[in-house]
Amino acid sequence: MKRLLLPLAVAGLTAAALATPAQATPDWVKDALAATPADAYGTAAFWLDANGAALKKATEYAYDSKDVAKIVPSQSKGGDDGKPGMTAPTGTTGSGGKVQNVNLPRTIGKVFFLDRKGNYRWCSATSIQSRHRNLVVTAGHCVYEEGKDVFSKWVFIPGYYQGKAPWGVYSGAYAFTHYDLDTYDDFDGDYAFVAVNNGFALAGNKEVTKGEFHDWAGDKWVQSEEVKKDEYDAGFAKYGVAGPYWSKDFDTSPEKVGHDYTGAKVLTKVEVTDLEYGKAAKSTTANVNGEQYESTRDAISLEEYKKLVAEKAAGKVLGKLEADKDRNGTETAWYYSRYYVKQWVKPSEKYQKYYRDHYFIGIAKDTGRLGDVVGGQGFAWNQPLAQQTFVFGYPSAPHPDGHKAYTGLTPKYCYGKTGTKSYQVNTFKVETHQVLKCSMTPGADGGPWLIKYSNAKRLGYVNGVTSLFHDTDGNDRIDTISSAYFDGETADVYNKANYAETKRIVGPNGELLQ
Repeated sequence: MKRLLLPLAVAGLTAAALATPAQATPDWVKDALAATPADAYGTAAFWLDANGAALKKATEYAYDSKDVAKIVPSQSKGGDDGKPGMTAPTGTTGSGGKVQNVNLPRTIGKVFFLDRKGNYRWCSATSIQSRHRNLVVTAGHCVYEEGKDVFSKWVFIPGYYQGKAPWGVYSGAYAFTHYDLDTYDDFDGDYAFVAVNNGFALAGNKEVTKGEFHDWAGDKWVQSEEVKKDEYDAGFAKYGVAGPYWSKDFDTSPEKVGHDYTGAKVLTKVEVTDLEYGKAAKSTTANVNGEQYESTRDAISLEEYKKLVAEKAAGKVLGKLEADKDRNGTETAWYYSRYYVKQWVKPSEKYQKYYRDHYFIGIAKDTGRLGDVVGGQGFAWNQPLAQQTFVFGYPSAPHPDGHKAYTGLTPKYCYGKTGTKSYQVNTFKVETHQVLKCSMTPGADGGPWLIKYSNAKRLGYVNGVTSLFHDTDGNDRIDTISSAYFDGETADVYNKANYAETKRIVGPNGELLQ
């Protein structure tokens, strides 16, 4: 990969400063995601809560597919920067599903995260072999937003399908990417390796005492049950104010009555619009329901006026808004008028309801290290192009013309020989990418490019990850995808991630570890 060179701002630099030897810029950067068990537990529980509701809510994270990048022939000599190398895959040949005649890797899945706006997002990814069997590889833009800050609530779910996590949820602990992606948003480094904590799954819940609930550091919640007064009295006498029994006062809803009702009644007012008020009968001493009660007109600030205008447009307020103007038509004062008619009601009465709290804790289980559960694909760098390559991912977004060919629910694949390295222009900083003819759409971002893939073993060597999508013939259909070329600098990033140690989140009894 060719390093981006930025112009030096030399104004004010002394000769001595210019003569000082520059320190070599590292190829890699490391950022923490959810490194502690408590953070990892909270992240995993966030996605698993309510039967995976957050997972089902998530949508593919992608750049606007109507603004696909354009490919032009490359004049770059970037690419190989040393001898080719490989790290062998490890793992199981267990089923990961099947598409047509291709056995899907057990290692692939989705990464889920929250973007900067709080939207629930996902990309494609795979487990990859590492020293501690805990590494995931995906696109850099599926970990780093605009090459800067890492996304929050980042997890990997191998074998994900419709809210289900068959082999557990793996919270990201540390993210590693190329220095140029993190610093310059350079898509020649659009890849990231994420060391994940041990897998986590919810195995049910248990009701506990209030003291046990207070001491529990994991997932927990309170459910309040309405009870009868005699049970409340007995429970409160036994446990006192610190116990699970409590009561709450309520007022009965006012019951409307006629003006001629002979029982106890109270005259109240009901707000109406200015038009309804104008049609109402004038006030009399008989105080008949629906007669005009009163109207008010208050001076307000411009800020209050603007807020009320918006609320009135949304049907949230009934009053009338007015503004005074000078001779030039400039507003100088603002007013809010409200209108009320008469309404008789029965006096409200207070009553109590009685409750007992039940305390629950979520029971979690450790599903083990990622690589021990689903295996890990091998890793390859500085490989020659034109090799047969399988690309897997969860495409979902429509093509630029609006045609939606994929749902994102199940993984798909493309197969072919990688093409010539190319320049990438448009809105992305890219000099050298490898390309493949493929119609998968965004959602497949981060999916692995596997060479030497064994259909029987479901294992190969990751030699790229899907980065960008292209329409090469101008028909508004994506027909080509591209990946950063995995070179010696990619191997440097991988080697740093390879040694990252992560932790178990929960103990043998489901307790949160420290």
